[in-house]
Amino acid sequence: MKTDPSERTGTGDGPRRYLVVANLTVGGEQLAATIERRLRTGPCTFHVVVPASADPHTMTWTEEEALRSARRRLDQVVSVLRAIRADVSGEVGDWTPMLAVADALRTRRFDEIIVVTLPPGPSRWIRLDLPRRIALRFGLPVGLVQVAA
Repeated sequence: MKTDPSERTGTGDGPRRYLVVANLTVGGEQLAATIERRLRTGPCTFHVVVPASADPHTMTWTEEEALRSARRRLDQVVSVLRAIRADVSGEVGDWTPMLAVADALRTRRFDEIIVVTLPPGPSRWIRLDLPRRIALRFGLPVGLVQVAA
């Protein structure tokens, strides 16, 4: 029987650890509500990775501009999560979401990965089947949060 990852208690000692992967969808009520549900289950920590990609409204961009844009999005999501009293850290990751997740997993352990996307249609990550691919590659439960465009 499958269990909702948000209802499980931590395995072993210490808080449950969540890796949150978000790009253009870093803000939003849906993400805050998901994090609040996790917080109600007991002690937990969150580490946010924002891939270093440029703002999609920009036709051309440099690597430096992509890093600055990703840093702004990261600062935004960290601020939102701290406002709801989440223990959160974060980093700008590789521009490829799969590599950004792999890099984060090299240095930290997590109990679950939360992928934050736009809804099907506008979501490139959904079209690429990213949540399922992450679950298969890394063997961790993957929660999906879809935020309004």
